[in-house]
Amino acid sequence: MNRKTLDKMVSYLGLALAGLLVVAGYLAYTGYSFADTSVTEQLAQQNINFPTTDTAPVAGEGGFTQADIDALAPFIGTSLTTGDGAKAYADHYIAVHMAGIGGGKTYSEISGAYMAALASDPTAPETAALGQQRMTMFMGDTLRGLLLEGYAFWSIGQIALIASYACYVGAVVMFLLALFGFRHAKAVETA
Repeated sequence: MNRKTLDKMVSYLGLALAGLLVVAGYLAYTGYSFADTSVTEQLAQQNINFPTTDTAPVAGEGGFTQADIDALAPFIGTSLTTGDGAKAYADHYIAVHMAGIGGGKTYSEISGAYMAALASDPTAPETAALGQQRMTMFMGDTLRGLLLEGYAFWSIGQIALIASYACYVGAVVMFLLALFGFRHAKAVETA
């Protein structure tokens, strides 16, 4: 096989690869767009709002740390509509409130205490209080889990966006290399 034929074959292969990268970039961008739009629409429907400046938590009060305040700061006074917002709300707002409600115990620990109290004295006021605490912790854990799942889905979309850019850059590089290959084949032909 002569050099001209090899150059042309490799160049056509490069063009085909560039085409595949364009298709992969388009598919990755479509995945990003779907994830971003879905998360935004679903979160907007929940009508969850971050505290306003007047009602925002303060570091050192109610179990909030400076790290919590810093994580919530970009979202104060806004509606919860992004994956980043969902993570901040779940990890730095709901989780802090749940730690206060549960006294540092998890839903599972409180549920176990409630079940034990229910078995020993189902009519005691302490049993009823544990039952209420158990229900509140369950709802908080559920909301927190759903928000973090939205964050995960949104994050996958962000990764797909980066992948689409990488595919498009790769397609341009492969296209240029193919053009150089055709040019080299032509130069070899005339030499």
